[in-house]
Amino acid sequence: MKKLILFSSFILVGCVKHAPAYPPVGGILSQKDLDVSKNRSKNLNQIERVQIEDWIKNQQESFYPMSMNYWVNDKNLQLQSRKSNGEVISYQYDIYDFDWEKLYESPKQNKNVIFGRFEELKPVEDALRYMEKNQEVTLLIPSALGYGTYGDNDQISNDMPLIIKLKVL
Repeated sequence: MKKLILFSSFILVGCVKHAPAYPPVGGILSQKDLDVSKNRSKNLNQIERVQIEDWIKNQQESFYPMSMNYWVNDKNLQLQSRKSNGEVISYQYDIYDFDWEKLYESPKQNKNVIFGRFEELKPVEDALRYMEKNQEVTLLIPSALGYGTYGDNDQISNDMPLIIKLKVL
C-alpha cells in the first residue's frame, strides 16, 4: 500500500503544469533582455527589407520606399498634400500575404474617422494622410510595422510582412 501511495504521489507531482516564467505585465526587463529584443528586431527588419526588395524585383508593378520604411506603388504619393490631425477620412483595405493570398474575406472598413484619434497600422495611417478620395494604393509592410511579434491572434501570424490594398472612400 505504501508503494502504491508513493508511486501515485510521484505521478501526481510529475503531472503538475508549471507556469512559464514571464516578466509581469508592466514589469521591468533587464538590460540584457532589452538588448536581445532590440537586436532581434533589427536583424528581422534587415532580413525582411532584403526579402521585400527581392520580391519587388520580380513584380511587373513598381513600388517605391516611403520614409516610414514601407513601400507603395504610387511614386508621387509623398508629393501630394498631407492631411492634418482633425481631418476626416473614410477608407477600406484588404490584407494579403506575400503569396497574394487574401487573409480576410471582407475588407476592413472605417468611415468618418478623424486623423489623430483613430488607431490604425502606422503605414496605413501614413499613406491615408497623402491619399485623395477614390484613390487606391498597394502597401508593402514589414512585420515590425504590421502586427509584429504576436500577429493578430487570427489570420496574421507572428513576424509576417503584409501587402495591403488601400482605398479612400
